[in-house]
Amino acid sequence: MAYCVEADLLTQISDAQLISLTDDNNTGEIGSTIVTQSIADADAEIDGWIGKKYEVPLATVPDLVKKLSIDIALYNLFGRSRLVPEDRKDRYQNAITFLKAVSAGKASLGEDDPEGSPVSATIVTTTSTRVFTRDNLEGF
Repeated sequence: MAYCVEADLLTQISDAQLISLTDDNNTGEIGSTIVTQSIADADAEIDGWIGKKYEVPLATVPDLVKKLSIDIALYNLFGRSRLVPEDRKDRYQNAITFLKAVSAGKASLGEDDPEGSPVSATIVTTTSTRVFTRDNLEGF
């Protein structure tokens, strides 16, 4: 299951932009195969980063992962023409920075995190009377 779909990309860019990024055959239509591949590449990149912490692909897609997938897929599509707008570069870099933090355990996938929200824990240690001391080991 993909983390986002073509319609999600269209919430970020216009139909005309998506056509210009994917219409390699000059049909005047969105190149759905190219869009699907771009999304698959984005999802693989996400899985590569979070795979150490989560079982991938994710069974339920947190909203944050959907957003990251959209940002990375659009970066990939713009990258095909080598004319990536600065805002798309920034969104991609922010996505990768966040994914690195998730991988390192410094960030969560949010409210829909498959492992649940991070929980703080207190470590309690106890000690008992020492069995071996200098006095009872004297002479050994």
